[in-house]
Amino acid sequence: MAVQTRVVSIFFIQLVLLAVSGLNRVSGAGLQTGFYDESCPEAETIALKTIRQAISKDGTIAAALLRLHFHDCFVRGCEASVLLDAAEEGDAEKDASSNLSLRGYDVIDDVKSAIEKSCPGVVSCADILALAARDAVRLLRMVFVFLLYFQTGGSSWKVETGRRDGRISLSKEADENLPSSNFNIAQLKQNFVFKGLTKKDLVVLSGAHTIGVTSCLVINDRLYNFTGRSDTDPALDPTFASELKKKCKPGGGGPVLELDQGSSTISDAHFYKAVRQNRGLLTSDAALLNDPLTLAYVKRQSTSPVK
Repeated sequence: MAVQTRVVSIFFIQLVLLAVSGLNRVSGAGLQTGFYDESCPEAETIALKTIRQAISKDGTIAAALLRLHFHDCFVRGCEASVLLDAAEEGDAEKDASSNLSLRGYDVIDDVKSAIEKSCPGVVSCADILALAARDAVRLLRMVFVFLLYFQTGGSSWKVETGRRDGRISLSKEADENLPSSNFNIAQLKQNFVFKGLTKKDLVVLSGAHTIGVTSCLVINDRLYNFTGRSDTDPALDPTFASELKKKCKPGGGGPVLELDQGSSTISDAHFYKAVRQNRGLLTSDAALLNDPLTLAYVKRQSTSPVK
């Protein structure tokens, strides 16, 4: 892969994280780079080391950490409420149906424990989530070799810190706020507008599907019962649908699926090219083609994903 393509990959993930940061308004007052330079100067180094160890054991955890950060930010802002356990008020966000497949909690716990040994009670869990998402995508196997470029005078990639942890976590709020993979374009736009996000943000954040995996159960209705009449989503490329049906049996049984078929470990423009070809895996991916502005941005991202 050419140098330019790999640099584009890293800039693309920056765009995703910037879009997520737009959800930070509730908990983001006073954020700054280097917030812990004096109180816990080794915090980011410790986080990076711990994330590197986790990814060396399980490369799929990178996408899981990015998703965990997004699911946190989309409910009450980036305040780590997704990490809280159920309390007297009822089930917590992590218990919501939208969040039952989230992973990476153990990695966040490991980072928190490691930092606590150096700086007890200083670094918030919300900041650890943000740092973990940034470090995870930087350490993806296919872009790891380019870290030296970014550490020696190349493009900087800093995360603002200084978040405070939330203390309220309700499963109903997660289910009410998080976008579903089955949303159509009208539902997606309404969901994002409510959060103060734009159609461009919608397309960029959907691009996080360039990495990671899902299950056959998630696309079962799209393959076998799209309108309740045992039919297949007509927006899905017929050849691609046939390929998926060979893997996924009616009822949702089957193997883990790459969200971006053939390119799920690389943060690149392949996802948007697949969507344009009606080969986006999720209903919400295909929905991006059903609005003139989101379609235009999908086309732009498929050729120049840094713009």
